[in-house]
Amino acid sequence: MTTRRIRTAAVTATAILTGVAACSAPSGSTGSGGAADSVVIGVASEPDTLSPLLGYGKDGNSKIFDGLLARDTDLKLRPALAKALPEVGDDGLTYTYALRDGVKFSDGEPLTSADVVFTYRTILDAKTNNTARSELDAVKEVRADGDDKVVFTLKYPYASFAGRTVLPIVPEHVAGGQDPNTGSFNTKPVGTGPYVLASWSKGEKLTFKANPGYWGGAPKVKKVTMAIIEDDDVRATRLRSGDLDGAVLPPNLAETFKDDEARRTYDAKTYDFRAVTLPTANKVTGDRAIRQALDAAVDRQAMVDKILDGAGRPAYGPLPVDDPWFAKGIERRQDLAKAERILEQAGWKRADGGIRAKDGRRASFTLLHPSGDKVRQDHALAYASDAKKAGIEVKVESATWEVIEPRMKDDAVLGGFGSHGDPDYGLYTLLHSSLAGDGFNNMARYDDAAVDKALDTGRRSSKSATREAAYGTLQRDLVKNPGYTFLTHINHEYVLADRWDGLTTQVEPHEHGFASGPWWNLESWQPKK
Repeated sequence: MTTRRIRTAAVTATAILTGVAACSAPSGSTGSGGAADSVVIGVASEPDTLSPLLGYGKDGNSKIFDGLLARDTDLKLRPALAKALPEVGDDGLTYTYALRDGVKFSDGEPLTSADVVFTYRTILDAKTNNTARSELDAVKEVRADGDDKVVFTLKYPYASFAGRTVLPIVPEHVAGGQDPNTGSFNTKPVGTGPYVLASWSKGEKLTFKANPGYWGGAPKVKKVTMAIIEDDDVRATRLRSGDLDGAVLPPNLAETFKDDEARRTYDAKTYDFRAVTLPTANKVTGDRAIRQALDAAVDRQAMVDKILDGAGRPAYGPLPVDDPWFAKGIERRQDLAKAERILEQAGWKRADGGIRAKDGRRASFTLLHPSGDKVRQDHALAYASDAKKAGIEVKVESATWEVIEPRMKDDAVLGGFGSHGDPDYGLYTLLHSSLAGDGFNNMARYDDAAVDKALDTGRRSSKSATREAAYGTLQRDLVKNPGYTFLTHINHEYVLADRWDGLTTQVEPHEHGFASGPWWNLESWQPKK
């Protein structure tokens, strides 16, 4: 993480795939006027739900809830609701957690092992609409051992299981009597976290107040408002006017604050990447030669330089180049001659207007991107320009996620993905054929037997060498048979009034805005003296 007054190399924080925000400015949401005990932050989107049972906060850092474990600034696991890191059985199949003493939910009821068991069992129940259920596939059983101890039994050794237990814990006495899919808990949550939801005006703002009984100590910032402002320009205008204390901004708008001594920027590296889904059901993108040609035709470095102003890295696959699991040797530059050769050999010949055709079908497809996201739009337009040089027509359209979702089976989408912690976390849901078309999992409906085998091996082995070989094979197979065109890994940039100490950022996943950026550790902020 770097912090400084400002620079242009930054990237917008984009809409979370699980929620879509309204464009209207939030009514009644104003900046805190310089007060250090409250903060108003502008974000691009809101979640669909605040229930962990449906996936909210599954990667940690929720301000309403806590998991058994949490991650520190460097992403190392540390105890949260658990007293210590888990005791792991010699066979790697049992994980035992002892609960912290004296923890209470915000309604005053004590946390017990029954709440942990209820949370995990409900998520694992097929009747619960949680699309992240596959992340807990290794769990065979979860049981309470008295009131203060929980034991997980796994089906197979899962090397990265402890990282899954950052998942927030919900109270059985509140959520247990409700339908997890439709109950009031989804919008009126009760947790053990440092903040309590005070109000939620859908499409406008969420307001949180400090939990005075928080087990980690009452936060110094007493009130937090997350203003939902989808439009980048509107967020910047409201930040400039003082209506917001902080916001996520794209580079061109962040640049406008370069001479503002009252604000600082926080620049976070990420696992967040932009990629084009290439659905197999589409007669054009379903052709492997088209996918290989697009991979060769794209100029990733130009996208980093021109769209991201250098605040990012070329994406040669789902893992960033500085990740320890990245397969060295798959880096590749734009190669239009190679793209031409691939298409010619596959029978895609130049036709009207220079666009190729095969068996009477034009090499043409639609690429959708979410409305209001300038960075994704710029990626889409650059991608279309590169594709045209190879004789492939890409028709770029903007739409809301409500429009995009039912079209994902047949049309390409400029998507955002990426998870940190372990390669299994992001790659399995992105690529495994068993999850094809499962909501936003495997949006391209990618199906490759070798990749599936590598994913299963990586997930089920506890040996580092075996896992490294599996994920290396996977990344090389993705080059041979790309189901996505990987474009860039982006940085996230945040601009915030300079009134607090103790601010840092983490290396972030794709999902961000509410519990990432410099406010990931909001409960630890201290007013400047």
